[in-house]
Amino acid sequence: MKLRTRTEQNTKQKLSSTLRSWLPILQSDLESLQEVLEPFAKENPFIEIKVGNEKVEKKFEKKSFFQQVSKDSVSSVIEALTIDKKSLYDVLYEQINPPLFPTSKSQEIAYEIIENLDDEGYFCEDAFERISQKLSCKFEDIDKIRKRFSNLLPSGICALDFKESFLFQLDDFDLDDELYLFIVELIENFESLESYASTSMFLDALKIIKKFKNPPAIEYLEDNRQVIPDIFIFKTGGNIEVKLNDAYYPDIILDTDGLDDKHEFVSKKIKDAKDLIDALEMRKATLYKIGLLIVEYQYDFFFGRAIAPMKLKDLATELDRNPSTISRAISGKYISCNRGIIPLKSFFATALDTDVSNSAIKEYMCELVKYEDRKKPLSDVKILGSIEEKFGIKLVRRTITKYRQQCNIAGSSERKKLYLLKN
Repeated sequence: MKLRTRTEQNTKQKLSSTLRSWLPILQSDLESLQEVLEPFAKENPFIEIKVGNEKVEKKFEKKSFFQQVSKDSVSSVIEALTIDKKSLYDVLYEQINPPLFPTSKSQEIAYEIIENLDDEGYFCEDAFERISQKLSCKFEDIDKIRKRFSNLLPSGICALDFKESFLFQLDDFDLDDELYLFIVELIENFESLESYASTSMFLDALKIIKKFKNPPAIEYLEDNRQVIPDIFIFKTGGNIEVKLNDAYYPDIILDTDGLDDKHEFVSKKIKDAKDLIDALEMRKATLYKIGLLIVEYQYDFFFGRAIAPMKLKDLATELDRNPSTISRAISGKYISCNRGIIPLKSFFATALDTDVSNSAIKEYMCELVKYEDRKKPLSDVKILGSIEEKFGIKLVRRTITKYRQQCNIAGSSERKKLYLLKN
């Protein structure tokens, strides 16, 4: 009985030691994994971390969705995935220079303004107070600096709303005064745009307005930094194969040649190294199991259907882990499949009903709007009715409004005006 207890304690101690290394390794994305491992290497003279993407994985052959990648090296796959374009914030930071921002104070305010832009490139109006308190400056000073962004790229950035963004962008065009002032009037009265249709300059003005970007950071919305997927999912015929991105994993090399493993210091460092190797393997095993379960739960998704209802606790139960551990495991991780590179967290849709996910609702809503009558766009109430009829569920209108906004779909009246612009 004592022997059994001692064995269980030793197993728990080993597992606990491995887990201490495992959790930060599990939580990190592939791109920063080596950085997470480096501190362990610095503390242990017997291990070396070898960069993973320098390896060539000979067995990795199925690359049909990477058309630009050569067939003889996974490194080229990774290179294609990790070409890094400048972010919106990088582009803006580089432009905070004299003469537009001549003083350190004006530059400091400008940097804070950049930090308070939303994903679409608009300035969050409630940030005036935050910046004012942080930098001890007046609202007027902040707004004065903000308006200088009208001279920066991308054009229209840092406006308070789309109208101001359009006005910022209008200054990029060389127009005669009459047309310029008419377009300003159209922008300011955009809600009643159609009432100007009979005006002689209307078509010329529309040609200009159609060139405006809305939102101003639209080119950056879909152009998020290319990521390195942890999991590849291949669809061949009716079969699906799950594969880890092994080629990008760093190698932990343990060198014990000529060492006296009975020496206390050496013995401890060897044990630490083996724990670290075990932790890296546990990361691989956990993510591989998650990939398999996602395929099991979301099989139809990989054949063109919507994401099915799935919760973290479903995976936690299957893997005998705490939901918080699964949350760490999927954070910042991606799957590469025939439908693109997708965040793992996207597969965990909130269930509206036992058989309906909010993703399915949103997908159907997008289809309704895509094929709606452009002269009579669907209201949220009509969209709600169609969804309730199709899925046999009860929702409230504000839920539809929330989903529509999350999908960046304008309201019916605004869509009608946008359709007019596209004609």
